[in-house]
Amino acid sequence: MAEANATQQVCLETLRETDRDRYLACLLSPENKRGALAALYAFNAEIARVRDVVREPLPGEIRLQWWRDLLEGGAQGDPGGNPVAAGLLAAIDAHHLPHKTLLDMIDARIFDLYDDVLEDRHALEGYAGETASALIQLASLILSPNDAPRSAEAAGHAGVAQAIAGSILLLPIHQRRGQLYIPLDILAATGLDRIAFLSGEDKPRIAAAVEAFAGLGMEHLAKARGAGPVPPAVFPAFLPLASTEAVLKRAKRMGADTLSQGINNAQWRRQLRMLQAVMRKRF
Repeated sequence: MAEANATQQVCLETLRETDRDRYLACLLSPENKRGALAALYAFNAEIARVRDVVREPLPGEIRLQWWRDLLEGGAQGDPGGNPVAAGLLAAIDAHHLPHKTLLDMIDARIFDLYDDVLEDRHALEGYAGETASALIQLASLILSPNDAPRSAEAAGHAGVAQAIAGSILLLPIHQRRGQLYIPLDILAATGLDRIAFLSGEDKPRIAAAVEAFAGLGMEHLAKARGAGPVPPAVFPAFLPLASTEAVLKRAKRMGADTLSQGINNAQWRRQLRMLQAVMRKRF
């Protein structure tokens, strides 16, 4: 019990430093589910920020491969030496989390290491489905395996909306890196290509592209909300979406300034929206 508590504390501390929204979502979840959720979310934070901690793609691929080896039973060393890894393995065992979904999450993150493009909306939705949507579904399985299937459709669309909002928040960072998550078909519809968008010069067309991208996010958010009520037992898995609508609406208003200035998504506002989501039971 003491070891499990120590692992949970390390995972929560990791989240507090790397993903404050999911850290708070853990604290607002049932206590007996908190350790497994913290481990799952901390694992996600580790694979999502690989590009932030490496200078070249190859070391990033090595880091991701370590997690893949861990799940397949071939990681070198004792996973107990890594509290996040130990917590993840315990969560998988206790809640029967599907290995394939977790492996697909790792593989999808290889895209983050390079400056490749998403050809169209389907490619974006596939990427989001294997990352943000999968994370919501896995968290739902931890919270209530019996109720999780009833929220699968909502999780699928919600994850796409969340991924788009997250990409919008990171637009200034992605521009400096030469990264692009806006699909090429959206850019083409506004008369842009990758180079023209990242240059930041054609503000009217960039504004149109950002608006269309945010509009796609709003479309998926509406579909998530229209998929039927999320069972109360799994609602905490949707809490990290609390600021998604606000970010998407702000992006549509700011237009090209979203690329150059970024959106001020203050922590206190995000926490307030999450608490409101808890009270209203609406993400």
